[in-house]
Amino acid sequence: MSRLLWQPSETQIQSTSMYRFMTRVNRRYGTSFDDYGGLYQWSVDHISEFWKEMWEFAGIKASASCSAVVDDAGRMPGARWFEGTRLNFAENLLRFRDHRPALIFRGEDRVRRTLTYAGLYDEVARVASALKEAGVRPGDRVAGFVPNMPESIIAMLAAASLGAAWSSCSPDFGIKGVLDRFGQIKPRVIFTADGYFFKGKPIDSLARIADIIGRIPSVERLVVIPYVSRTPDISAIPSAVMIDDFKSTADGLEIEFAQLPFDHPLYVMYSSGTTGLPKCMVQSAGGILVHHLKELILHTDLTREDTIFYFTTCGWMMWNWLVSSLATGATLVLYDGNPFHPSPRTLWQMAQDEKITVFGTSAGYLAALQAAGVRPGEDFDLSHLRAVLSTGSPLSIESFEFVYEAIKSDLQLASIAGGTDLNGCFALGNPMGPVYAGELQCRGLAMKVFAFDDAGKPVVGQEGELVCAAPFPSMPIYFWNDPDGKKYHDAYFDVYPGIWRHGDYIVITEHGGVVMHGRSDATLNPGGVRIGTAELYRQVEQLEEIEDSVVVGQKWKNDVRVILFVRLAPGVALTGDLKNKIRKAIREHASPRHVPAKIIPVPDIPYTLNMKKVELAVKKVIHNQAVKNKDALRNPEALDCFAGIAELQED
Repeated sequence: MSRLLWQPSETQIQSTSMYRFMTRVNRRYGTSFDDYGGLYQWSVDHISEFWKEMWEFAGIKASASCSAVVDDAGRMPGARWFEGTRLNFAENLLRFRDHRPALIFRGEDRVRRTLTYAGLYDEVARVASALKEAGVRPGDRVAGFVPNMPESIIAMLAAASLGAAWSSCSPDFGIKGVLDRFGQIKPRVIFTADGYFFKGKPIDSLARIADIIGRIPSVERLVVIPYVSRTPDISAIPSAVMIDDFKSTADGLEIEFAQLPFDHPLYVMYSSGTTGLPKCMVQSAGGILVHHLKELILHTDLTREDTIFYFTTCGWMMWNWLVSSLATGATLVLYDGNPFHPSPRTLWQMAQDEKITVFGTSAGYLAALQAAGVRPGEDFDLSHLRAVLSTGSPLSIESFEFVYEAIKSDLQLASIAGGTDLNGCFALGNPMGPVYAGELQCRGLAMKVFAFDDAGKPVVGQEGELVCAAPFPSMPIYFWNDPDGKKYHDAYFDVYPGIWRHGDYIVITEHGGVVMHGRSDATLNPGGVRIGTAELYRQVEQLEEIEDSVVVGQKWKNDVRVILFVRLAPGVALTGDLKNKIRKAIREHASPRHVPAKIIPVPDIPYTLNMKKVELAVKKVIHNQAVKNKDALRNPEALDCFAGIAELQED
């Protein structure tokens, strides 16, 4: 049994939106739920009723109502949601127009900028007017090659107000990585900053974006946002215009929000692209809106009184998720730059100064914070902080315990997991429930999630494939350039017809929590015994001698053997004693069947641009297979370290 780390008081439980929603369901449907388990089961058994109640509870604005919530809750893919509804995504995020702060921007330049809800509306109106004047219409694409700054959100909302689909990449993407994405969807307008800061250094974006737009004929206008320079030189880019010269200068503009169907395209998101050209996943305005509000209002308990922060770039779905917080009236804190610059305490100083109540980050950041010896709860006033969110990779038991020991003992730690594909979560936080070390608190409401064993049967308490057996509104409406739906089908439905297979390996616990064990296509299977790679990382990376690691299965003598690559801490050598220490930790605390056959030092570990380890790419390299798209990696040169290692040819 996992160790209980936190339990909300009865007063805390009854103050949550989740509790109010549960009370509403009990009153309207004659049920008597008193905990999350009962509410969850009702939500997956009554999917249409759940989403109807969620829509009303969130106060979603629409100009026409639906004929039915879902036409067939048993069809996946292909279920149609809220047919007949007409709405606008941006209108729902801009429902507040007062002088409370909407956005607070903090970057490495240390300049603090604040924009109120009234100011945000005004800025969106000016840019929307300019986009309309430029000929942007519903169905067009507008893209951003942008840091995580207010202008990025303004541009997205302006595009969405007109019914254009938004797509963004972080400016640390390479030229080919951007072309592989934007080149497919053919945007008419691209927004870019002149550059960004990283580790205290300004990095130019204009040379790269000039090259990029030169290769995308559809781009008619490049709108440049000054950031690293007040007066960037754009004279060499024929289609470029400064944002202040682009947007309308009129005062008191009212936005004409295009009223569009529920399934009108809102976002184009991308797969990582590590195995080929990135898949372009088109997501609907209504689907993203109602799904995000479920997660923000119920599972995160976000209100107007909150100040929410998530460390993310505009190339990660957590940016889209964070932006939807505007619909609740909360204050969003945006940060762009290195979270450890100028010190590991940077974000916690900001959390104190801005009185952040919900702090979102990645499992990798929390592990690095612990390794750096930082104890934010001792150094800063975090009295306002009530929740820490973590995603990106499985959060280890040690990191769970670190949060409660070194950050704050009385808060909700919500480890969340889902994906870009759904722009949301399959499993996440429950403000009414306990937190157990190593466990995500719950499966998301109306997400019919199971762990399937090898026979395709649901199991509890043992590892299996994460599947979702019923449709949900934020499913992609289609993939770009996939007219017959084959790419879409093959991505999720080729193993279990009519059931979404996500590609994660999980355990659903007896009390309804979820333990993540890594990607199922990267699980280790020597001798036919499977284990998730996350279980090995947990043991290896808590050793002070190891900074990072990646583990893969190598085909060997008609079986698979486990190969562990480690990046050592400075000054550490991989001695026989250290190898024995690593093997002992894995044997005793993870699995004796998965002790590495080889432990090999490497200078670096490859990551995607969204900071996920690329086990599959490493596996391809050691098997002398081509890695198709290295531009999807943050540090593609790291893969060279894994080629031609003589030790891998030895017993």
